[in-house]
Amino acid sequence: MAFFQKLFQQVNDDTGFKAAPAVESVYLGTVKADPNFNAQNDVAKLKKAIETKGVDEATIVDVLVKRSNAQRQQLKAAYQQSTGKPLVDALKKALKSDFEEVVLALLMTPPEYDAFEMKRAIKGLGTNEAVLSEILGTRSNKEITALKNSFKEVYGEMLEEDIACEIKGHLETTLVALCKATRTEDRNIDDGAAKSDAKALFEAGENRIGTVCSVLIDILTNRSEAQLSKILQYYGQLSKDGLAKDLEGELHGSFEDCLMTLVKSAWNKPAYFAEKLQLAMKGMGTNTDTLTRIIVSRSEIDLLRILQEYKRMYGKSLQEDVLKETSGDYEKILLALCGTQ
Repeated sequence: MAFFQKLFQQVNDDTGFKAAPAVESVYLGTVKADPNFNAQNDVAKLKKAIETKGVDEATIVDVLVKRSNAQRQQLKAAYQQSTGKPLVDALKKALKSDFEEVVLALLMTPPEYDAFEMKRAIKGLGTNEAVLSEILGTRSNKEITALKNSFKEVYGEMLEEDIACEIKGHLETTLVALCKATRTEDRNIDDGAAKSDAKALFEAGENRIGTVCSVLIDILTNRSEAQLSKILQYYGQLSKDGLAKDLEGELHGSFEDCLMTLVKSAWNKPAYFAEKLQLAMKGMGTNTDTLTRIIVSRSEIDLLRILQEYKRMYGKSLQEDVLKETSGDYEKILLALCGTQ
């Protein structure tokens, strides 16, 4: 099924992608700073938890989940100063499996974690294009710039160059364009420009199939999310299936997924992440990498809204599915990050 056909089916479905509400000024994360934070006290708790026979995972969860990322960075520094050893190394030795992955993710700064996930998606046999599209397609210019700086600092490489080495064609063009972090972020909508862009998309599909991809890439990687939402509304008035029909032979695979990420993120970012989480737990096996990445990376941004969208879209809470699909300490730390609903 073609790109816009998929999109408009979901946009018009009551359980699917509804437009997100206007930008909210309230805090929408589930993880908050501890008002009584004391780094030295936390160091003592973690040392005892790590050295306890069998490891006291419950204390590790309690300390790390109830501190903000900024407080965890202070905790890492205090642990190093107190013990002469990195906290990350001590936890790597003590923990294992998916639980360890979450704990280590929580100890990275957000740009470090994004860079880590990008590097992991690029290296090794095969490239995980879905992760590249998810991160670059949902982060702000400021977040992408910080991610690129961290990537260079940690891995000694330029992110754009790594992408260009591993990916070719329209997907490479799209991802490299997003890497520039020059996308408009103005919340104000230019109604006339939205109509013009919608018309350009429509005409590209109707009359000039060869140029449709360049038009799509240009509009989707340069317009603000607010502007894109308006463009989609106007496009829907022009044609709900004309472009989809013409695009069937043009768009497929990872390139289509990348453009869908940009569109869904513009339309309703929390709903986009809710869908990703549901798909990670659907069917045989659970994609723990996706669960970990989204829950950790959105825990101080909009995880509350993601939880609300999940309940609206699937008729049950994210926590219910996490309980069903995961187990042990990994389950406990994910549920702690999600909070009680």
